[in-house]
Amino acid sequence: MNYENTKIYFDGSHYIGIPHEPQPWKKRKVKKTYEDETLKELFEKSFKENKKKKHKERKEELIKALKPYIKNEDVLKEFVNKNLERKKRNLIERRKRLARKIYLQEWSYFCTFTYDDKKHTAETFKIKLANTLKHFSNRKSWKYIGVWEKSPEKQRLHFHSLVYMPEAIELNQKRDYSTKSHKMQITYESPYFLRRFGRNDFQAIDNHNLGSSIAYLMKYLEKTGEKIVYSKNLPTYFVSDILASDVACKIGQENRKLLLFDNFNCWKDGVLVGRISKETINQMPKLN
Repeated sequence: MNYENTKIYFDGSHYIGIPHEPQPWKKRKVKKTYEDETLKELFEKSFKENKKKKHKERKEELIKALKPYIKNEDVLKEFVNKNLERKKRNLIERRKRLARKIYLQEWSYFCTFTYDDKKHTAETFKIKLANTLKHFSNRKSWKYIGVWEKSPEKQRLHFHSLVYMPEAIELNQKRDYSTKSHKMQITYESPYFLRRFGRNDFQAIDNHNLGSSIAYLMKYLEKTGEKIVYSKNLPTYFVSDILASDVACKIGQENRKLLLFDNFNCWKDGVLVGRISKETINQMPKLN
């Protein structure tokens, strides 16, 4: 059995295929009432206010916040449990999406940007750095994935990001202490970003430290609840027809996924594009 229009992602070790499954019906959307939306907003507000607390204490605070609006205790607990489970599922999906997008791309540096008080406030720094990265993405074909974070002690805003740049920019070498690895390291600083924003660190990415960079971003994703910032056109999957002979075995829930051999072939519209490689992936259709 061959598999047409298979979505494929890289998990850091192997390529995994998700075969296309036609759905002749559409899942009917449940129409939510005004009351449902209001209760959800109250839940989100209380969750945000108590996000740094431990699970048990946070749950107690959520119940306390919603008790005036849901009189029945069983209904109240069910509502809180249901929405906590929703938050957990959403976080898992965000983690998966982040990892799949990162592993499907090529990266140059792991970067940390902060700002000089003489140049910016936290607000202007966030706006202007975001605009600069967007311009570099549009004009210089940069790619980036990052997250905003405030330092625990001083609550100072930083932006942590993986960056891919097709053409090198001017970087000056410096020796510095890494809060990520807790040791001295050689990093690079961009005079361009130094002049416009303030301190910045560019650490070269290779196969050995990409995993730790992903873990670093995920830590802030979970700790702060901030949304991940993506440049445009960063796909999560590429699409290919897969021959049965290129499938090592079926895996996952109900064996719905395909573990592919390391040298599998990619096909598009019945034509062999080539064996799996960065060059081949670049020619394949993409999906988010």
